[in-house]
Amino acid sequence: MTQHISSAFDRDLEGIQALIVKMGGLVENAILEGANSLEARDVERAEIVRKGDKVIDALEEQINEEAARVIALRAPVSKDLRSLLSVLKLASSLERMGDYAKNMAKRTAVLAETKSINGTDAALRRMSKEVQLMLSDALDAYVRGDAELAENVRQRDMEVDQMYNALFREFLTFMMEDPRNISACMHMHFIAKNVERMGDLVTNMCEQVIYMVTGEMPDEDRPKMDSTASAKLD
Repeated sequence: MTQHISSAFDRDLEGIQALIVKMGGLVENAILEGANSLEARDVERAEIVRKGDKVIDALEEQINEEAARVIALRAPVSKDLRSLLSVLKLASSLERMGDYAKNMAKRTAVLAETKSINGTDAALRRMSKEVQLMLSDALDAYVRGDAELAENVRQRDMEVDQMYNALFREFLTFMMEDPRNISACMHMHFIAKNVERMGDLVTNMCEQVIYMVTGEMPDEDRPKMDSTASAKLD
């Protein structure tokens, strides 16, 4: 009987895991497409990203319902319970990242009417690509139960923070040089900050993977390289 219950739980967990991977893939695509549509000032492409967020939201709801059902039906304990509780937080982080990608797409329509700020579109694309790669590795760490990989990804967020800091300084410079750049720079900064927050959400996911595998949250706070805390634009 115990073996039967364990096998049923494993099947349930595998199904939820597949939903997390599917949701993560959609979020990865939204990040990349959001950044590419922004760089190309492609409003139609951005609109596809914006509308796609509904699918991501629906997957989060499905994952939450499935996890609640399994908890009620199987009454898991120890590592099994940790796995399900971690799933809920992973889904929440992914849903929030989808919202940030949607916000990027929304601002593309506004920025399409403004002059491109030299080099910043490509810098935002590179920053978004780094976050997407971090997310891909975080999902791999989750599927494999690899706490070491999760910690490695967690530390990589410093690179995203450094990219954000560099962009922040560029925006300030462009605005001081020409007040006509202020509106575009404000929108671009909002997007950059959202991408930086996506990186934070990936690190939160990695912390959940570490907790799921080891039963403990990371001991040390993750180093933060955001030096703009005292001079926010948003």
